[in-house]
Amino acid sequence: MSTGKSAFVFSEDFTRYKFTEEHPFNPQRLLMTVDLIKELGLLDASHLVQPVPATEEDLLRVHDARYLEAVRRASLEGADPDHFAAWGLGTEDTPIFPGMHDASAMICGGTKLAAELVMSGQVQHALNLAGGLHHAHRSKASGFCVYNDIAVAIAHVREKYNARVVYIDTDAHHGDGVQWLFYEDPDVLTISIHETGKYLYPGTGELTERGEGRGYGYSLNVPLEAFTEDDSWMQAVRNVLVPVLTAFQPDLIVHQNGCDAHRFDPLTHLAATTRIYRDMPKLTHQLAHELCEGRWVGIGGGGYDIWRVVPRAWTMLWAEIVDSPLPADVPSNWLARWQAQAPVDLPTTFLDPADLFTPIPRRTEITEKNEITVRRALKGTPFLF
Repeated sequence: MSTGKSAFVFSEDFTRYKFTEEHPFNPQRLLMTVDLIKELGLLDASHLVQPVPATEEDLLRVHDARYLEAVRRASLEGADPDHFAAWGLGTEDTPIFPGMHDASAMICGGTKLAAELVMSGQVQHALNLAGGLHHAHRSKASGFCVYNDIAVAIAHVREKYNARVVYIDTDAHHGDGVQWLFYEDPDVLTISIHETGKYLYPGTGELTERGEGRGYGYSLNVPLEAFTEDDSWMQAVRNVLVPVLTAFQPDLIVHQNGCDAHRFDPLTHLAATTRIYRDMPKLTHQLAHELCEGRWVGIGGGGYDIWRVVPRAWTMLWAEIVDSPLPADVPSNWLARWQAQAPVDLPTTFLDPADLFTPIPRRTEITEKNEITVRRALKGTPFLF
């Protein structure tokens, strides 16, 4: 077990969570990222922790028993996809594949372990890059997500430690599954900062989704305009996280670090650069130490430009977790290993050059709309006032 300040939960078994060769959710991004982190000398035996699969009890805290049985049956060799459509399985987004239950349970176990390591005081920070499957619902797969590892980890922490948890989701897609699973719980504050659902899956995450019953006000959504750039994105993140987390006073911060807000991402319409993937973890790190003795669990999420974006973004995340500076340049040895396989030219610096992209038209208008959205989101958060 890791005895250092930070834990990196990883197993090559995570790569068994793979739908098809052509599917955009490609576990090769994990291997590329781990290889880059190791090339930089930022990962050693003291950080690495092997996960174990989530148990039936773990999964049943957030998933229906009938759904678990459906996933098990769909995981068998030769299962007919048409039999599982009612469960959200066998679809174009979430195809079935042999061993699906075991692969999904392992990812859930990894995120639960990361949370346990932090809450038990064995480490201050922990990361499971294979996690972040935020679209899975209680009884339905959705959006590449079979089981909801985030909810499994949060439910474990709530039951064992009675902890107040803030869940931050900065994936370009709304963190709908986690939100709905804790929609009535005032001790789990879910914050999702995402591209508006007007033209993007899952189409939810409106300002009006604020929680129900005792949980009213503890679901916070910030739907940003398509083509939002770095400055507007980070302004929204800071203006929301700092006052809201300070008011909520969490015992644990869980941050989902999908990196599909980048302009290169093929599935979204945002216009960020890698700068936000340096700046967001820095802010989360600071808030964790200010508010909850450093207790911070990081998880992966979306990110579908696996060549140019994901390895750099998630390496910057881990570098922040271990409080280590990064060089300006991506190591040449790593570039040499992966460029031969890549269909695009791999970037040679961690931060995108300032002149890589021309500004988006209507930038001022987009920024102003986002500022209005943030004000409305905060105005509807009752515990701030």
